[in-house]
Amino acid sequence: MFIAVSVASLAALAFGAAPTADLAEPVIAEVEKLCLAETVYMVGPEKAKRLAELVRAAKPEVVVECGTAAGYSGLWIARELKAAGKGKLITIEIDPQRAKQAEGHFRKAGLEKFVEVRVGDARKLVKEVAGPIDFAFIDCNASNYYPCLEGMKDRLRDGATVVADNAGITEGGMKDYLEYVRKHYESRTEWFDLSLPWAKRDAMEISVVPKKPKA
Repeated sequence: MFIAVSVASLAALAFGAAPTADLAEPVIAEVEKLCLAETVYMVGPEKAKRLAELVRAAKPEVVVECGTAAGYSGLWIARELKAAGKGKLITIEIDPQRAKQAEGHFRKAGLEKFVEVRVGDARKLVKEVAGPIDFAFIDCNASNYYPCLEGMKDRLRDGATVVADNAGITEGGMKDYLEYVRKHYESRTEWFDLSLPWAKRDAMEISVVPKKPKA
């Protein structure tokens, strides 16, 4: 039987330290399987990888997510925060049972210290998040995108990243949101080929809050 061991793992063993396991990876796979089996809408691995890259680049202290569902995208975000050794994800879910399910997934992945799940209407609860907010991910009902943004935009830090999922498949339902970010922020649409049963191609709108000129 062939066993593959990484150089990092060998080095860790040589110096008497146990290699650090990525507890999140199998949980992400588990949640992805659950979402596909039960048709729980999620971003899917293609968009999730890009989302993780954006979080990694932003190095945020405070991340707000509107729409937790089973915790799939939250796992990708929180794993980046843990890797950076800082930051908190405040994720909001209107369904108490889904929120409880997501909390279990975060604990199982060893990410609970980096995540706070809040239950209720994201349009209202975002107003209670103490700023400044460094990163936001909006993935709820399309008609709620702009109300969610409006509820937190006064606490978005200069240079904050705001990512909106489903900018392709639900573009018509979030026109007010797209019009606002494209007018007021540095905004671009990124398209993805997907392997999801409910969508084969979709987009995320990635917006950056402009920095105010120094006085």
